[in-house]
Amino acid sequence: MLHALANLAAGDSAVGESVSRQRVKVSVMQHKRKISIIVAVGVALAIGGGAYAFTASNTVPATTAGAGSGAVSGYTVTNIHYVLDATTPANIDSLSFTISPAVPSTGGGTVIISAALSTGGPTNYTCTPNTAGTLVTCATILPTQLTATLLTGITVVAAQ
Repeated sequence: MLHALANLAAGDSAVGESVSRQRVKVSVMQHKRKISIIVAVGVALAIGGGAYAFTASNTVPATTAGAGSGAVSGYTVTNIHYVLDATTPANIDSLSFTISPAVPSTGGGTVIISAALSTGGPTNYTCTPNTAGTLVTCATILPTQLTATLLTGITVVAAQ
């Protein structure tokens, strides 16, 4: 019986050691899991901080932008000449005029006329200055044929 008690005590000791080992394993696993979570959070913060650092370090070249007002000297338009269609004289195929000061025929110089119509307008037509930039011709067939019966006015928009 003494021997049985000794074995029982020895068995209890082995069971106690086994339970203790399992507790240590669980504790180590929990510690490893906490470290993994801390490392993952640290990596996420580093990536987020790095992304912020790159977006915060963008450089933009100095430019000028804005709105304002100023005096516009304007142009003088004279000698308006209408070219009527030979077959249908009510249609205006083109018009030309003299403009001062000269509008360059190359580069940024542009001239557009806006034909005010009694119905369905206005219609814009692109114009071409001559080499000297003083005589401007505007084809008035496209986008729609300009007609004398509907024409009520012309606005010239010119820019250098």
